Amino acid sequence: MTSLRAIVIEDEPSWQDVLTEILRDSGMPVDVASSYAEAEEKLRTASHRLAIVDLSLAASDHNNRDGLRVLDTIRRVDPGCTAILLTGFATVEIAVDAIRTHGAYTCLRKDQFRRAAFRQTVQQALAFLPAPVEREIAPSVRVQPSTFPLQPPPPPLGKVLLVEDDAGWRSLLSELLSDAGYHVHTSGSYVEALGRLNREKYHLAIVDLSLASSLDPHRNLDGYRLLASTRQANIPTIVVSGYADPERMGRAYKEYNVFTCLEKQHFDRATFLQTLFDARQSTQTHQDFDSLTVREREVLELLARGLTNKDLAATLHVTNNTIKRHLKAIFKKLDVQTRAAAVAKVLNTG
Repeated sequence: MTSLRAIVIEDEPSWQDVLTEILRDSGMPVDVASSYAEAEEKLRTASHRLAIVDLSLAASDHNNRDGLRVLDTIRRVDPGCTAILLTGFATVEIAVDAIRTHGAYTCLRKDQFRRAAFRQTVQQALAFLPAPVEREIAPSVRVQPSTFPLQPPPPPLGKVLLVEDDAGWRSLLSELLSDAGYHVHTSGSYVEALGRLNREKYHLAIVDLSLASSLDPHRNLDGYRLLASTRQANIPTIVVSGYADPERMGRAYKEYNVFTCLEKQHFDRATFLQTLFDARQSTQTHQDFDSLTVREREVLELLARGLTNKDLAATLHVTNNTIKRHLKAIFKKLDVQTRAAAVAKVLNTG
């Protein structure tokens, strides 16, 4: 049985990257074609279960409609494939024609594209795939397309408080956080955010250091006031700032123990997502250590110094079996299997 494949038929490299990334994150190998001819060749070469097709496959010609030809080819040579038309030039007439005449599942507009909504549309499209159909790829090769195992959406990773007074940045960061699996609460000011902190418990906070101050417009210290509140609530905090001022960043690290600071001028989506992952891992590690008893922490600290079980028992005046029970409990709470892994967690946490 072949593995599920998708194909992205799009002539703009940036859109190719975005669509390919989302589909691969969903577990699908992805083929990419930039023209009708290339798409036709790849559709005849391999079976696909999903196709994302751009209406216009010639950047210099907004009247190009090669995407409709691709839809017809899909129906003819790859009937088990569901196609989604994606375009920046769609009219109601084109959308209706693509669906009724050319067999598209739906038509999406690029100017209204949202990652989370696109993922949902993909899931819905795959749920309505036609029954698997054998199709001939070459005279001696026949392929039975695989079924797509629909999975329920994972539970949210946790609640995030996003505090940003710029509507554009607030929308961008909120979408990235939602796509990463977080439940996002947004605030545009210190006062609003403080109210949310008093009412809710958050797993992470994203704070614009340069909030337009609602309490003291001349000094603009609301960002720091909010950092003091998140520190007091023991919420890991990522700072974003439009001003690359080493003194301001240094103060955030030194006085408020923020997880990291990111500059808007050099904002990178991949770096931001990696930072979210690192912050979550760090938080989980600290929570794991917090779950240890006082005696288990003593055992772990001595273990990090290189003591053997016999040495541990002698130092703590207990039996070897007691040490083994402590180590078993430590391994379970830290989600590790070996002494070395437990020690590595201690060292990485500082």
